[in-house]
Amino acid sequence: MGREKQPVEGSRAGARQPERFNPAKAVALDDESRFAYLPPKDALELLSPGQGALVVDFGTGTGAYALALGRLRSDLKIAALDEQKEMLEKLKDKLKRRPQPNVVPVLSGTVEARGLAGQAAGVLALNVLHELGDEALRSLMSLLAPGGRAVFIDWNAAVERPVGPPKDHVYAPDEARRRLRNFGFRLLRRRLFAYHYAFVCAGPR
Repeated sequence: MGREKQPVEGSRAGARQPERFNPAKAVALDDESRFAYLPPKDALELLSPGQGALVVDFGTGTGAYALALGRLRSDLKIAALDEQKEMLEKLKDKLKRRPQPNVVPVLSGTVEARGLAGQAAGVLALNVLHELGDEALRSLMSLLAPGGRAVFIDWNAAVERPVGPPKDHVYAPDEARRRLRNFGFRLLRRRLFAYHYAFVCAGPR
């Protein structure tokens, strides 16, 4: 029950996961049993966005966590960003059934997506670090406003898991930390979950 997708935009060079997520399996992304071992409130606490801040859910998939964060903090503006139209159509269908004005689907590569550069107080990269090529990781960094933080939460290759992708498709925490540092992210905080690790990062000075 993973959330393994092609990088949000650009080349896959540098990605650990060898194949893209099949949108036909997107039902797994909406299984809210995931919230038991990775609570949205904990992701929000790591982001710590200020009142009325813009948060980008980078690689949102069907938007399960974007919607959950928006329900927890109605003051936030949440850009649910993904490179797959099929995923965003599923999110749009959800929003038609249950509107959430503070959650906006955004397709990467569009004018709207480019307008997010340098604006985000927080960027959530949930279950996508192993999917991000080098170009996509640079794109993620470019979203951060001065003083903004990026929160990377991903499957932990160092623990046994009944869910998620195979171990050789994801990073152990030390591997993830090295990759983020090599890209210039400054690591502010680390946290371990049952099946995930999390790194709270700032951009380069």
